[in-house]
Amino acid sequence: MTESIDNTADSRKRTAKPKPIHHAQDFGLDVLSGDDDMFRWFLLSYLFGKPIQSNVAANTWKLFIARKLDTPWAILNTSHHSLVRLLDEGRYTRYDEVTSRALRICMEQLIRDYEGSLILMCESSADEEEFSKRLQKLYGVGPKTAEIFMRETEEFFARRVE
Repeated sequence: MTESIDNTADSRKRTAKPKPIHHAQDFGLDVLSGDDDMFRWFLLSYLFGKPIQSNVAANTWKLFIARKLDTPWAILNTSHHSLVRLLDEGRYTRYDEVTSRALRICMEQLIRDYEGSLILMCESSADEEEFSKRLQKLYGVGPKTAEIFMRETEEFFARRVE
């Protein structure tokens, strides 16, 4: 007796797990409380926006926080080599060099253009669309990273309308 083998495309498709949707509160952050938590959420969103598993991104973010690399100045003042080691420790092995360089360039821009303040960037933006465009001008921030980050800034813009 022979078994028939179903080689149709439907039978070979693997169902991809959807990426979990993270929120700042999941990490003990209150984005609207000030620049500190807003920046920490930005850093986490930046890591989540890269092609890496979300648990690796979250664990790497915890390393940044534990080492007090949770401001644009702290990251910028950390050597490329030290950032690469931290990213390696977080298991960013294939993306350590590029992520280190990208983060440093992004921090330079944020400090130069917005005094290191994402709240200043928000306040300088007429609306969420403009804010998204400003975010995406930062090195390494694309539509996905902006989308993740902006999940938590909707209330900021809603308060301005009131």
